[in-house]
Amino acid sequence: MSEAVLEVQGLSARYGNVCALHPVDLTLGRGELVAVLGPNGAGKSTLLRAIMGLTAGSGRVLFEGAPLARNDARAVTQQGVILVPEGRGVFGPMTVRENLDLGAYLLGNRAGEIAARLERVFALFPRLKDRQTQLAGSLSGGEQQMLAIGRAMMAGPRLLLLDEPSLGLAPRLAAEILETLGDLNRGGLPILLVEQRAPLALKLAKRAYLLSVGRVVAEVTPDQIASPHDLARYYFAAA
Repeated sequence: MSEAVLEVQGLSARYGNVCALHPVDLTLGRGELVAVLGPNGAGKSTLLRAIMGLTAGSGRVLFEGAPLARNDARAVTQQGVILVPEGRGVFGPMTVRENLDLGAYLLGNRAGEIAARLERVFALFPRLKDRQTQLAGSLSGGEQQMLAIGRAMMAGPRLLLLDEPSLGLAPRLAAEILETLGDLNRGGLPILLVEQRAPLALKLAKRAYLLSVGRVVAEVTPDQIASPHDLARYYFAAA
């Protein structure tokens, strides 16, 4: 595997007295797209939140060989680690353009760089260019997901974390969104993708970690998962 851009070492997380994530180890190499798969309640979202420092936990997270500043969300963003959360998190009363501008807030008044990033986002998602003045809350679910990814791209990610980007989308739109993520990855952006639609994720991923009841139960390559029964075998074995 290529040199690791992300190393997670013994990362765990708790909600009160409940252990939601048992110590997890994973790596993501430069230029890789790695999927995290698992049933509802497996700890997938908790894993991403713990990596970002949004959920309290213990363990180490290294980004490009240095500890990730998980106690400071702004510092994590400045390091280039960007999360697209489950539920999209767009600001409904604001326009599409205002949401995108928020993603570039660390650029300050660097208008040229902001414009260049906007053009890249509009090339990825032409519909957003057509809807710049539209309120984000009036967009369809698929368009809101495009906006959430576009806003993340405005931050200039060096590592992109995505939590269930296909959630609630029709199959055609879900495939379109994930294909765009594949394009970004083929352009060199490393991606850690949490996704329930395993077949879609496995078309893009080089490797996948399988989570069940808060534990990594297997690390697999796509050719090891030929059917949903293969996934179920791992999940039930750990239950």
